[in-house]
Amino acid sequence: KHLPKSSTVCLVRMLSTRRSLALAKDSFLSLRNLQARFVSTEYYDPPFSPLSKPAKPAKKTKKTEQDQSPEPMTSPTAPVTSDLPFDFRYSYSETNPAIKPIGFREPKRFSPFGPGRLDRNWTGTCAPASLESDQRQWAVVRDKILGEALTEEEVAELVERYRHSDCSRQINLGKGGVTHNMIDDIHNHWKKAEAVRIKCLGVPTLDMDNICHHLEEKSGGKIVYRNINILVLYRGRNYDPKSRPTIPLMLWKPYPPIYPRLVKNVADGLTFEETKEMRNRGLHAPALMKLTRNGVYVNVVGRVREEFETEEVVRLDCTHVGMSDCKRIGVKLKDLVPCVPILFKDEQIILWRGKKN
Repeated sequence: KHLPKSSTVCLVRMLSTRRSLALAKDSFLSLRNLQARFVSTEYYDPPFSPLSKPAKPAKKTKKTEQDQSPEPMTSPTAPVTSDLPFDFRYSYSETNPAIKPIGFREPKRFSPFGPGRLDRNWTGTCAPASLESDQRQWAVVRDKILGEALTEEEVAELVERYRHSDCSRQINLGKGGVTHNMIDDIHNHWKKAEAVRIKCLGVPTLDMDNICHHLEEKSGGKIVYRNINILVLYRGRNYDPKSRPTIPLMLWKPYPPIYPRLVKNVADGLTFEETKEMRNRGLHAPALMKLTRNGVYVNVVGRVREEFETEEVVRLDCTHVGMSDCKRIGVKLKDLVPCVPILFKDEQIILWRGKKN
């Protein structure tokens, strides 16, 4: 307290300077801690991460006279050539080549394989195979890959390994049926597994024989197990992943063409009044079955056939199934039962057995 006034002022200034430096240091440390908190690996946020610098191109080494041979030129845009002897369709099991469309929803030049990626022309429904392809040669190659028939012990071992629901080698088959890209998925599974488990749901399960036929024909494998809607597809003894067939992929789902109307205003063999009366009877009749969305319909055809032995009209309750699936079911039942669909209303399917000869 005995210091002069000038010394007191200097001391105060020194203390204030030290205090401001301490505050600046604390704020700097707090900012560093905050930065480390959000930039650390624990709180790393990819959407806001900094862009990585582009890698520098490798330096080109000088080629010797022996290495200066011309390299083969490969064009990435060259069309893919496939020797498979069948027409490429979006779905093989859910389309009938015998029914010709009456119109198309998009021009035929829009190929789902992409422009210039396939050496086949797209007709609006399929990419036809070349005339040089031979079905008999494909059958010979398939038999060679399958090799000798499996013994009962080998079949039992395969089935026990792949039939369970926790199998990692599984493909789900939905309302699209056996699609073109599914064939490529099957071969991808066959790279590391002898067989693949296929779980079928929805409209295709109305005709499981058709599914099995197309799976074996298009993939070249053999179905060794079939239980309701579960299949096990075996690749063959002599299968080689390196020599698998070339399967060009569809880049998008093509628009389905326009087909003739399924339900006519007047059913064949009936008058307008009789058709109307038959529809009213069907709407007020008890439902034979209640179908669920993406269900298993393996017993529907048999139940409808049995009901037609005593009844003339059958109603199927398809609530929550969807109108598009209802029409797909009607198309299949028309050929499998056979019968005549006379009404689709409020997700109800009315079937008439037709005139008995």
